Amino acid sequence: MPTEIALTKFGHACIRLEKSGRRLVIDPGTFTDVPAALEGAEHILVTHEHADHLDETPVLAYLAAEPSVTVRAPAAPAARLAAAAAEAGLDPARIIATGPGGQFETAGFAVRTVGGQHAVIHPQIPVVANTGYVLDGLVYHPGDSYMVPPGPAPDTVLVPLSAPWSKLAEMLDFITAVRARQVIPVHDGLLNGRGLAMYRKHAGTFAERYDSVLTVLEEGESTWIG
Repeated sequence: MPTEIALTKFGHACIRLEKSGRRLVIDPGTFTDVPAALEGAEHILVTHEHADHLDETPVLAYLAAEPSVTVRAPAAPAARLAAAAAEAGLDPARIIATGPGGQFETAGFAVRTVGGQHAVIHPQIPVVANTGYVLDGLVYHPGDSYMVPPGPAPDTVLVPLSAPWSKLAEMLDFITAVRARQVIPVHDGLLNGRGLAMYRKHAGTFAERYDSVLTVLEEGESTWIG
C-alpha cells in the first residue's frame, strides 16, 4: 500500500509534509513560526523570493544547527541564501537553484517542479520567478501562482486564498480548473476573521460544485493524504 503523507499547515503559505518519519517544509516565511515548522525537516522547498515565503534568518539558523539539511529555491533567492550561508561559515552548496521542468527526490519524496513565474501584481512591479512543487504526484503547492500543473490532477492542491496579486474570481477559477479531490486553503495571512470566513465559504462552494472537498486547516492542524 502507498505510504500516507501527513500534511500540516503552518502560518500563511507554509506547510510541512511527513512520510515514514521523514519531513520536508515548503515556504517558511515571515508570517510563520519558522522554528516550529522546520523541526525535524530534512529539506526545505521555497517557491519564490518574497519574505512571506522565505524568512532567511531562521532558515539560516536551522541550517547551522542541522548540517545535513538542504534547500531548493529559484535562482535569485537561492543565490542570496547561498551568499548568506557562506558568510555564516556554512557550505553554500547546500542551497540548490531550481526551476520548472525538473524532477528530483528528497526527504523520501518524489518532486516535480512546474510553473516558472509569479502572478502579476502590477505592470510596474517586476515579476519574479516562482516554482510550484508537485510531491509524489499527490500534493501541489503552486506558490504565488494559479498555474494548473500539467499531467494528471493531483489529489490535493494548496489554494492561495488571498493576495495582492489575486482576486477572488481567479482563486475560484483555479479550484475549478485543477479538479483535485481535496482543496486546502493557504496564503491567508492578510485576511482578518470576517474576510477569512468569506473566502473560505466561496472556496467551499466552488469545491463542492466541482466535486472537490474543502479541508480547512488552522495553524498547526494536519490531514492525511494517500
